Amino acid sequence: MSQGVRTRPAGSERVLSEAYDTALLDLDGVVYAGGNAIAHAVESLAAAREGGMHLAYVTNNALRTPDAVAAHLTELGIPAAASDVITSAQAVARLIAEEVPAGARVLVVGGDGLRVALRERGLVPVESAEDDPAAVVQGYGGPELPWGRFAEACYAIARGVPWFASNTDLTIPGARGIAPGNGAAVQVVRIATGAEPRVAGKPLPPMHRETILRTGAERPLVVGDRLDTDIEGAFNGGVDSLLVLTGVTDGAQLLAAAPEHRPTYVDADLRGLLVGQPEVVEAGAGFRCGGWTATAGEARLELEGDGAALDGLRALCAAAWAAAGEGVCELDGAKALARLGF
Repeated sequence: MSQGVRTRPAGSERVLSEAYDTALLDLDGVVYAGGNAIAHAVESLAAAREGGMHLAYVTNNALRTPDAVAAHLTELGIPAAASDVITSAQAVARLIAEEVPAGARVLVVGGDGLRVALRERGLVPVESAEDDPAAVVQGYGGPELPWGRFAEACYAIARGVPWFASNTDLTIPGARGIAPGNGAAVQVVRIATGAEPRVAGKPLPPMHRETILRTGAERPLVVGDRLDTDIEGAFNGGVDSLLVLTGVTDGAQLLAAAPEHRPTYVDADLRGLLVGQPEVVEAGAGFRCGGWTATAGEARLELEGDGAALDGLRALCAAAWAAAGEGVCELDGAKALARLGF
């Protein structure tokens, strides 16, 4: 993807699973939700894999090990090995290993995913600031993480021990709703110490580097549902992205996307991997996709025509992003989105 300002979704005459050699797939909101497979995910991924596309599963959640994630995917009907899973725990462990001596002790505030990733890098997880750690690492530890773990981190950081975080997502989705994520826990330590961690997870470069090193992808396509992690991560890595509308991003957020949050492609779900993408073209003062034409008026986005709702959304994206340029579109798109059912 060009690092210039994207002003419209791209088209692709080739099926995406053939145009790209590797899909770097986010999990929650893309492959599954609340532990259950999202509609069309199992069969779409199977078809992409059978067509020769390598599938890699990339998650900011540092709690579960790659073995556990792969086992869960396999139970859902998506065969996966631990080597197909890349976590922010792995990315932060590599970052730490590059900064501390081999065999160094690392104080862990988090779960098994972090401990396994540290051991993979030849580092020794410890539990106390009194264990003379060379670094502190913080990752999501689940809802039962004891408050005392934050205190141990603070004690070590106050002594000058460098602090690392797997990711800073403020929230994490669960079966009962939205819960505090690792970013909220990081904020606790930040407030107590005044320190700033080095962060590895999406959308930052260490996570993208980890995925490329582990997959060997030459033409990767990031597939995600979040603009501020998945799509921004692809932007930072200089690669193309597919936004699927099965997770947290809605039509209004997409139209108001800043340049770093604008995906290369937009589709309803993972079936988008199995098709080409329609071209969005200039049409007078507006943009046309399929049977729809969208224009930017003085106060709101206008939409005319009919056809597939997704084509209308793509046309609206072009009108909004072109009007916004390097900024954020503030035109009212509610009426146009409602007409499309978004």
